[in-house]
Amino acid sequence: MSDQPNPSPVPALEAAADAVRQQLGLAGFDAAGVARLDHFITAQRGQVAAGQRQGVVQAFGCYLGECLVRAHGGEWAAGPDGSTGVGLAGRLFFNPFYLVSQQLDKGEAASVAAFFASVPGRLGAPVAGRKRWIS
Repeated sequence: MSDQPNPSPVPALEAAADAVRQQLGLAGFDAAGVARLDHFITAQRGQVAAGQRQGVVQAFGCYLGECLVRAHGGEWAAGPDGSTGVGLAGRLFFNPFYLVSQQLDKGEAASVAAFFASVPGRLGAPVAGRKRWIS
């Protein structure tokens, strides 16, 4: 066993996000970029071959995740189930790869742009308190 800690995956996630930004000609990691990503996913839905799907989800998820990091002050993190995603405000966790996969499956009903637009409201929402069943 090695005493060396595992290297952080963040640089690879950031590099993949930047590669998508450059490939799609996106100006930055912001709402406008996510809107263009959303349109691109919609246009490509029926054209992604099964063998390419995982790579597409991974690449686009990196871009979406980096937009969450930069636009909303998030950080790449591991979720409770070990999945990679973005933590926000120390209380929210989103898996951008799942979100991209859902839009590929369901189309606009699972729009990444609509999700991204909902984040400020989610950040401002009060933390759910414990329910009191007996008053």
